[in-house]
Amino acid sequence: MKNIIISLSLLTTVATATGETWSLDSCINYAIDHNLTVKSRDLERMSGELSVTEAKDRFLPTLNAGANQSWDFGRGLTSQNTYANRNTSMFAWNAQFSLPLFQGLSAIRQLRYSRSNLSMLQQQTEAAKDEVTLNVISYYLQTLYNQEMMAVTREQLRLSNVQLERQRILLEGGKVPEVDVIQAEAQVAKDELAVVNAENDYQLALIDLAKALELDDINGFAITPIDDERLALLSADDVYHNALTNNHSILAARQGIDAADKAISAAQSGYLPRLNFNAGLGSSYYTVSGSESPTFGKQMRENFSKTIGLSLSVPIFDAFSTRNQVRQAKVRKLSAQLSLQQQQRDLHKSIRQAYYQALGAEKKYQAGKTAVTAAKAALDAMTEKYNFGKANATEWEQTQSSYITTLAEQVQAKYEMILRNRILLFYNRH
Repeated sequence: MKNIIISLSLLTTVATATGETWSLDSCINYAIDHNLTVKSRDLERMSGELSVTEAKDRFLPTLNAGANQSWDFGRGLTSQNTYANRNTSMFAWNAQFSLPLFQGLSAIRQLRYSRSNLSMLQQQTEAAKDEVTLNVISYYLQTLYNQEMMAVTREQLRLSNVQLERQRILLEGGKVPEVDVIQAEAQVAKDELAVVNAENDYQLALIDLAKALELDDINGFAITPIDDERLALLSADDVYHNALTNNHSILAARQGIDAADKAISAAQSGYLPRLNFNAGLGSSYYTVSGSESPTFGKQMRENFSKTIGLSLSVPIFDAFSTRNQVRQAKVRKLSAQLSLQQQQRDLHKSIRQAYYQALGAEKKYQAGKTAVTAAKAALDAMTEKYNFGKANATEWEQTQSSYITTLAEQVQAKYEMILRNRILLFYNRH
């Protein structure tokens, strides 16, 4: 075990020398800032904010101004009710003001829906960040696991090289046949291949982690180890209870139901009448060829007009448009309710699986500590017996293989335990 710890220390030292090391928290923060899905969700949230602003603006009045210039050529009807060839010109302008007094509650209901929908989009953005966080934790721990497995294979290679040197010395003294040396050389070659494969697995794990962080290059990319062996195992029921209150996916699904309710209310406003206040100003200037026309200023003053009024619109039959919109909104609410149920089921399953996997991994890890100690003692005893000629090379190699296998199983149990505990801790946050 001391050799493995030394090997891991050397790995960390080399990684630090080649570039800046990344902690788990720095990886998570960087991934959240650069993840494309999170950015996409954030754009949807920004669109939701604009929808709220647009809904607020529906309460504001409208003011429009316009002007028109026209020319007529050829025969036209005169004031004497006769036709004559003449050219006419007319200029007119107007300004219109409209204030909604009652919009069938459409504006206020639309505002409520937009605000509720924005809350849902905000929770969905946070849920996307949660998913990225869990993915980074998984990739990070997988990389550390592969790093430790690389140290285990190097320890195996070291033991095989020690055995090979011993066999060569014994061969020179005529104490073992040449076949034992050949067998030891074959074992060294096999272990060297295992080291190469472990190093390749470690590099692939780094690539997966870098991809999760949206990094293009892993040159100089290295991570720092973590030690969560002493994390207390949380209760699955307590974690699930807290997750129902704080998990962003659940909160987004609940907010989706609330938004669907408000969408139904907004659609139902189509059944109500609407009342607007309207006011306007305008004037015109008119000329006829061949006749004297009042001046522009005089006509503008004399033709100046002011209007004021109310307009009422009562829906009687809209080809079932409002009814269909209400029905579709109710269907979307049913879909949102099913989505919440599915989210709760998935969350419950994930927490239960993480709990029992963590429980099993912890038991396996604790048992592995004893097994590693026993396997190391057995290897030392077998080595001593082999040195005194009371055991053959095959027996020593089997004992060595058992020791390395036990080490590998302990490493696997350790990172399985850390990962599942991290997942439970993540869901249990307040």
